[in-house]
Amino acid sequence: MNNLTPKNWIFIKQRITPYLFLLPALVILVLTVFWPALQAFYLSFTRYEYDLTQTPQWVGFANFHRLWGDPVFWQTLGNTVLYLVGVVPILVIAPLALAILVNQKLRGMHWFRAAYYTPVVISMVVAGIAWRWLYAENGLLNQLLKGIFTEGIPWLTSPRFALFSVMAVTIWKGLGYYMVIYLAGLQSIPADIYEAAAIDGSDGVRKHWDITVPLMKPYLALVAVISAISATKVFEEVYIMTQGGPRNSSKTIVYYLYEQAFNNLEISYACTIGLVLFLIILGLSVLRLSVNGVST
Repeated sequence: MNNLTPKNWIFIKQRITPYLFLLPALVILVLTVFWPALQAFYLSFTRYEYDLTQTPQWVGFANFHRLWGDPVFWQTLGNTVLYLVGVVPILVIAPLALAILVNQKLRGMHWFRAAYYTPVVISMVVAGIAWRWLYAENGLLNQLLKGIFTEGIPWLTSPRFALFSVMAVTIWKGLGYYMVIYLAGLQSIPADIYEAAAIDGSDGVRKHWDITVPLMKPYLALVAVISAISATKVFEEVYIMTQGGPRNSSKTIVYYLYEQAFNNLEISYACTIGLVLFLIILGLSVLRLSVNGVST
């Protein structure tokens, strides 16, 4: 304590003060994120269901053995992978084309940007109800199709179409969000590069292939990882539009977790599913961090 001079005390205060400002947020994170996550990890190795007033009983890897032999889980995992394959490529490519379009210096272009971004700010509940009406047997889409074909398409009631119909809503809602990310990247590209490329004969659509795509690779990778994580965690669209049906054809991992936890009250089994989902998202998050590291 004798060595604690006023100069040293000021230095210590400067080092400690930032952490004191971070302490309230850290306490909130511990209470709302980290502690519940640790509890869920513990419950995945126990039996804690139906009568939630009883103490959880340790069962080891019994829930994981059950998960391994659960055909519904594997079906939902397949649906989730199909969701990734169907949604992510479109959300990587289409918003870039849209961003290139709205990046043009034309009169009234800001109105087009606002129009394309509008689905992002619409609540998923409102969007899901609106699309469910569009997909209905006598909805607008089938009314238009009946003018061309004799019958409409069972968008949400057929196992062949239900998952893809939900995918379309995710794509529609995500286009504007990822467009803004690409737009920020496009506006950081100097116009001199395009002018130099035009002198070398790279103009029109070719300039985007020669200049835009290579310079936008970090943004492309970032959007791919973010959209993959979002597609893995999809829930609202499924809950509002299909409830996982018909015959589990549109049920994803998150919806199956919700169903086990809140409908069947199998909390331990739901925590086991959540642990598997956590590992999947953790892998995608690590990929995102590595992409950020490469881009910087």
